[in-house]
Amino acid sequence: MMSGAESATWSGAGNIPLLVVRAPSLPQAWEKAMIALWNHGVEVRTEADRKHPDGTFVDPPSLDATIIIEVSDPFAEPRIHKNIPAGPEELEVYRQEVVEGIHDHWIDPTDPLKWTYTYHQRLCAYAACTGFSERDSRLPPVDQLQHIVDKLTECFYSRRAQAITWIPGPDSANEHPPCLQRVWCRALSTGNRFSLNMNTHWRSRDAFKAWFMNAFALTDFQRKLAAMLSASMHADVTTGRYVDISDSFHVYGQDRSRLEPEVEKMRLHPDTDTRAWRSDDEIVRQMFEDTRKRLKENRDYMRSRSPG
Repeated sequence: MMSGAESATWSGAGNIPLLVVRAPSLPQAWEKAMIALWNHGVEVRTEADRKHPDGTFVDPPSLDATIIIEVSDPFAEPRIHKNIPAGPEELEVYRQEVVEGIHDHWIDPTDPLKWTYTYHQRLCAYAACTGFSERDSRLPPVDQLQHIVDKLTECFYSRRAQAITWIPGPDSANEHPPCLQRVWCRALSTGNRFSLNMNTHWRSRDAFKAWFMNAFALTDFQRKLAAMLSASMHADVTTGRYVDISDSFHVYGQDRSRLEPEVEKMRLHPDTDTRAWRSDDEIVRQMFEDTRKRLKENRDYMRSRSPG
């Protein structure tokens, strides 16, 4: 059984496990989530599984669960896990892609070599459309980020401050539809300041290759929202807890064997901080700064694999 800040529930065969993980920092949350998935996930086939010519599967099934992850302080240090597939450079590129929209120029639904969306574009310039290339011109793009700020400025405890990414119709037919579905925010008054809490809801998530990068970027989005709300409310707004909900939190079958020893290290040696960098470490800061300079010179520097 899971103990302390972790739990797992399900009601028998045929049901996807529901996992709940709580941790103070991003690296600790990621390790606890990986261990929980390894302990309690179920084997499920995926559309990405490779097959032999005769139709039999090359890859073993994925390991899958539904999960709720709470990070009580998303900016607690050390903040960057050393063992994720991406290093500080790629993290910074992805952060700018999500938070600042540096790769929105890659969106071109008519070009198969480009993208049909970015998270930044869906969150900050959401367009109602009848297809990827046919936007309804009667409805201007919506800056959902500004909507969240405006709604919480009007009523900081509103339950209506949210942003969505999914566009019915085109996304249902998209080979790579958005994994992120919704961002929901609410502020709480804590004496003479406010705490901005944020939930994100995800359709599908690669636990090893995607979760940490996603959470790293989305919590920076949370920090940006807190700063915007602080200016709009003329008040001190800090970032509160971050909750991350994944309908399918999985490790692909082809990755399971090579990841098993890494998960075993996490299980046997629970001192996560020894496997993490501080974001203000001099070497990490220099890597971030070098990446920012390269991005200013070339927006296509280190183009990521997909918008998700």
